[in-house]
This record gives sequence, C-alpha cells and structure tokens, in this order.
Amino acid sequence: MTETLKIVIPMAGWGTRMRPHTWSKPKPLVNVAGKTSFEHLMDLFDTLPEPNRVEYIFIIGPYLGEMHIPAFVKEHYPDLTAHFVVQGEMKGQSHALYLARQYLTGPMLIIFSDTLIETDFSFLDREKSDAVAWVKAVPDPRRFGVAEVNEEGWVKKLIEKPQTMENDLAVVGCYYFKSSESLLAAIEEQMQRNVQLKNEFFLVDAINILLERGALMRVERLDTWLDTGTIDATLETNAFLLKRMDRQPQEREGVKVIPPVFIHPTAEVSEAVIGPDVSIGPDCKISQAVIEDSIIDEGTQITRAALTHSLIGSNCVVEGQPNSEAASSLNIGDNSEVRFEA
Repeated sequence: MTETLKIVIPMAGWGTRMRPHTWSKPKPLVNVAGKTSFEHLMDLFDTLPEPNRVEYIFIIGPYLGEMHIPAFVKEHYPDLTAHFVVQGEMKGQSHALYLARQYLTGPMLIIFSDTLIETDFSFLDREKSDAVAWVKAVPDPRRFGVAEVNEEGWVKKLIEKPQTMENDLAVVGCYYFKSSESLLAAIEEQMQRNVQLKNEFFLVDAINILLERGALMRVERLDTWLDTGTIDATLETNAFLLKRMDRQPQEREGVKVIPPVFIHPTAEVSEAVIGPDVSIGPDCKISQAVIEDSIIDEGTQITRAALTHSLIGSNCVVEGQPNSEAASSLNIGDNSEVRFEA
C-alpha cells in the first residue's frame, strides 16, 4: 500500500437503544468485557499491514461525542494521527462520510463503531479489487442488508432488508475502498439523485452507484460478528468476549468465582458469588452479592443484592436483600442509586 490508509469510524448516532447509558457518554465508551467497545474496535487494526501508516477519521456527534471522544483518544492513543468531524445533523452514513471528504484520499477502510468482528486486515496491501465488503452468512437475512454475488464472486449489488432468503450474506458494516475519491464521487451522485430513505443517505445506495459505474467489489467472509448496539446485544457480546479472553479464575478470599469473569485488580469484592459472564470495572466495591450475566462499570457499589442480566453504569449504588432465587435485572445509567426494601 503506497498511500496512507484512511480509517473512517462513524460514531455520531444518538445511541437511543443504549439508553440510559448514552445520556452521559457516547455509545462507543460503554464498557464490555473489561474495556470500552471503542478499545475492542481499535484492537482490530493491529493486523493492518502497516499499522503505523494510518490516519483515523472519527465522525462524532455534537455535545457528548465532542466532549468525550477526542479526550479519550488523546488519553489512550496519544500517538494516533486522528481527525474529528462533527455530524451535527443525522442525515445518514453517506452524509457523514461526505463531511469528512477533506481527509479522504487514496485507500480507505470504513467500520461502524458498534460492530465488532474477528478478521485479519493483513491482506489489504495485496488487495486487487476496487472494494471489499465484510459479510457473514445468516439464517434469516430479511432484517439485514445483504450482498448479492454473481457466479464469478463479484458483488452485483447490495440489498437492504431483502424480502427473500436466497441471498444470505449479511453486510456487517465494514468496507474497504481502494479509492476514497471514487466513493465520494458516488456519494455526490447519490445526493444529486436524492437517493435516501427517511431523510437519510445510506452508504449501501452510494456503493450500488459505485457498482453501476463498474467497480469490482468482492466479499470477505466472517465467522464472528458481534454487536454492541443494544443492551441485550452488549451483554451477549460481553459473555462471548469473556470466554475468548481465556483468563484463569480470579481467586479472592470469601468470593466464589464462576468463569468466565473479569474483575479489575482495583475492584474490592467480598462475600460474593460472581459469574458466569460478569465483568467488573475499576474501583468497584461489591459485598454480600450474587451477580451473573452482567456488566458493572467503574466506581459502582453493590451491597446485599442479587443481579442477573444487568448493565450498571459507573459510580452507581445498588443495595438490597440478596436472594439468588429472585435476582433482579437492572439497566441503570451513570450516577444512579437503586435501594431495595428488605
């Protein structure tokens, strides 16, 4: 790859399906399996052929995105070449990319922030096609966007929420384009044609214009495609990633740990049963508790409580009478308090 690779990560959405957590922070900074989904996403790029020859373009939302994302990148990735573009109006994915056009030249990789995949990007410096779409075969493709592939293996078109079942290759939200300029030209034509849905310009439509112009796009198949776009999906992803972390049980006196579990070293846990599928953030204080299938964010205190299938924000307080046969399922945002009556 002779030119600098541009990695575009759109993350400007309001995150309404992750409320109340996204009232206080953007969705990519919600924790899962011991770190933010943003950090899990960034780990993917370790497999790039030249990981140090990359520019990142983060398309962020106003207010929370502007407040949190640049500061997080500066603190955790100080050596990154990063640009930040604010999408003030939610006019869709193509609109977001067009706002970033001043940074887009040469090859580009687009990946949406709530999509976590397992893939190896090391082939990109040898890629011959004009574009690549990452896909996963799904049992029922009708609620996804899918790639229709011809006999030679090239993508004919992308179809949003097909009515039939024969095209089962769901596009997962990760694309490579050899020429940013070609995609931007297709987006310009999309906007001129006013090809949109519910007042949003979708990237699928711009890609179809690119294909109409003769671009050759192939698919890259995946086995693992995770989602952090909803509470249930985030907890499922937490459980999956904890299993993949392959950590030894974290023994603590007076604590029964049922793997897989992540407990941050600074968390204080006593008289508790933790697991399976639990991640506990830094500086938490947990005692006399039974917790399973849950994410507990930093600085939270849980005392005399039984929790299952719960997502607890940072600096929360949960108190109550433990009863493992009647565990509570909670979804509470940062700085909240829940106190059960005995």
